[in-house]
This record gives sequence, structure tokens and C-alpha cells, in this order.
Amino acid sequence: MPINENLLGGPPPTHLPDDPEPRAALAAGTAPADVAAKYPASSLAWAQLADDAFEAGRTVESYAYARTGYHRGLDALRRAGWKGHGPVPFEHEPNRGFLRALHALARAARAIGEQEEYERCTAFLRESSPTAADTLS
Repeated sequence: MPINENLLGGPPPTHLPDDPEPRAALAAGTAPADVAAKYPASSLAWAQLADDAFEAGRTVESYAYARTGYHRGLDALRRAGWKGHGPVPFEHEPNRGFLRALHALARAARAIGEQEEYERCTAFLRESSPTAADTLS
């Protein structure tokens, strides 16, 4: 039986297409802002910007970066056939940018006191990928 197979008949897992250029640029040490400027559809670049801003205490900036990455990821998921719910496996590396952005959005929302958004994003992350929720938290 394949990993992530839904035995209850729900939607199949969504696997985003690979987008290796932004991942390689970040791994090579290119500044995340430069990667986001060159690859604005990359949730991974926006998630990295959100993480960096949060670590530097720039919470509102982190929130904005995370929201951008989250929405870019939703666009990509829809293009990949996602219907608004169902598994988005963390084990599939191209999904990680979206999942990281979703986690960063939850974290920043909590930090600025936006409790409803924090709860919504936290639940969405856990429903999309329990592995991501456990790994990123």
C-alpha cells in the first residue's frame, strides 16, 4: 500500500511539479530576496524570507512574506488539480515551500495576536500534512 494512501476515499495527495531552480539558488547561498525576485511564484523563496524576517524580530514583515508564499502555493496547488482539500505530502519535496509558508503564516499570525488565523493555518497545515505539522512545529 503506498504511503499517504487515503483509505476513506478522499482526494488523492497533491504533488506539486518540481521547481529546482529556486531550491538550488537558495542552497547555493543566493539571498532569498534575489531568489523571490527572480522566481516570484516560488513559495520556497517566500517561506525563507518569512523565516529570516521572523528570526530577526521583524514579525509583520514575516507575516507579509508568509502570506505571499502561501497564496503562491495555493495557486500552484490549484494548477496541480487540488480542489481545496486533501493531502499535500511533506515527503514530496516540491510541496515543502507551500507547507513552510503555511507554517510561517501561522507562526507570524500567532505572534501578532491574530488567533483565528493562527488556528485556521495550524489546522490547515495538520490536515494537509501531519508530517509537516510535526516537523515544522
